[in-house]
Amino acid sequence: MAHLSNKKYIWALPILVIIIILFILFKPSSSDTVRENIQPIANNQIQKIRIAVPDLSSSDKSSSGTPLIDNLYLNQLLQQEFAADNIQVEWQFFKGAGPVINEALANKQLDFAFLGDLAAIIGKANNIDTTLLVATGRKVNSYLGVLPNHDYSSLEKLKGKRIAVWQGTAHQLAFTQFIHSYGYSEKDFRIVNLDPAATNAALAAKQIDAGWGLIPILALKQQGLVDIPLSTLSRSDGQGTIQSGLIGRTEFIKQHPEIVQKLVTAVVKSAHWVSAPEHREQAIELVTKNAGYPIHLYKLNLENQDLKEIYSPLLDDFYLSHFQSGVDSALKAQLIRQGFDVKQWANPYFVNTAIQQLKYEHYWDKK
Repeated sequence: MAHLSNKKYIWALPILVIIIILFILFKPSSSDTVRENIQPIANNQIQKIRIAVPDLSSSDKSSSGTPLIDNLYLNQLLQQEFAADNIQVEWQFFKGAGPVINEALANKQLDFAFLGDLAAIIGKANNIDTTLLVATGRKVNSYLGVLPNHDYSSLEKLKGKRIAVWQGTAHQLAFTQFIHSYGYSEKDFRIVNLDPAATNAALAAKQIDAGWGLIPILALKQQGLVDIPLSTLSRSDGQGTIQSGLIGRTEFIKQHPEIVQKLVTAVVKSAHWVSAPEHREQAIELVTKNAGYPIHLYKLNLENQDLKEIYSPLLDDFYLSHFQSGVDSALKAQLIRQGFDVKQWANPYFVNTAIQQLKYEHYWDKK
């Protein structure tokens, strides 16, 4: 009976085989579903771009300390640029400056950052995958304030003395390059890690011998609390000056080049506005009022300097070679463990495109 039963249903086997083959041939492809899920995100699906800035304000307001960035921030130029795309612009100001911003970039909590040279260099050297997009400052001068009436007229006379330097920031790299240019290293001095406000307080209380910094040092000079025997103003090679730029996460840049272009174009527009001679007073007043800086000190800091040169957005040879010198100095001073090629890190496509679109080809000179 079993033999007859098997024989009875053996005719169904070919049909079963055909059904299985048809199922395999016409089964919905899982790869098609995956492909649909990994399509590039359109600009209108981006809800927000997150931009970080070191907060250098001396007031209760947030400020970059520079007219180029504060112009973008205070006048909401980026918000206007992205309004039609329904993209929000989130500005995040960090008192912790470079280290905190680098950590946020590494954790993908930020998309872009305006940074001084050392913080940007440290992030890249630590394998945070960023790209240098546009220059936002160059040849920013630094000053060495020393206690008066101590005959601290040279670096030689400061050997073994306490010098405040804000470490982990562009201040530290500027100081390192400056003393290296005179044949000294950090080991020749007792370096104390203090931010600008703490540096000024320590100098006023005579708890340190000298402090390296920017405009706040000039404020102490005006009050007669320090002398300034040395500064980057005395050097024609730019050693000790600070460069700054806009960096972005490479992953974001590759996924959303249109958004990056709009952002960089807005930065170039701001650079053009603040660098125009007819806007100089207005640009200085804008940042000093916001940051709480005495306007006469800010003007003194920029005396005989061309804002057109300082805020040139070009990723030209001078800017990139100075950044490369910063990488080399940071490596020599063991601030980073590995160097890298700045020209490979930088992508001039977006800034060059912006300059062409805005017809600024003959406005800034390449150095």
